[in-house]
Amino acid sequence: MNYWLVKTEPETFSWEDLKAAPKRTTSWEGVRNYQARNNMRDGMKKGDRVLYYHSVVKPQVIAGIAEVAREAYPDPMAVDLKSDYYDPASKKLGNRWVMVDLRAVQDLVPPITLDEIKQTPGLEQMDLVRKGRLSVQCVTAEEWKIIMRMRGLKL
Repeated sequence: MNYWLVKTEPETFSWEDLKAAPKRTTSWEGVRNYQARNNMRDGMKKGDRVLYYHSVVKPQVIAGIAEVAREAYPDPMAVDLKSDYYDPASKKLGNRWVMVDLRAVQDLVPPITLDEIKQTPGLEQMDLVRKGRLSVQCVTAEEWKIIMRMRGLKL
């Protein structure tokens, strides 16, 4: 099993929105960064666990745990002229963007703040701490275990 962190702005699509979605599942579309795309396309497998992170809020938090419900498939918004995620190059070069489906698994109570993560030994090299900006990030198995222990979980 692999572990991931996805970042979202809660006013765009929050953890609560994911839990309220039919079957607690949604497509994770609109990713337009090659490294994040490659993580979804080449790395994310059905059943992988995902930390659902709220960025652009104070405090920034991991709000819940999701899982990959469907592996990468073409993102139709890349070739939809009406979509905010339209990519003109995809019309000419072919659709180069993918999405995955995510399903809500469990709330983190309380949510884990970025400050907590930064202060926790063993998480200093976590991509979230070092790189910050990438919308789909790898989480190591050891980082996952540390984060689960922060809330007494064994997922």
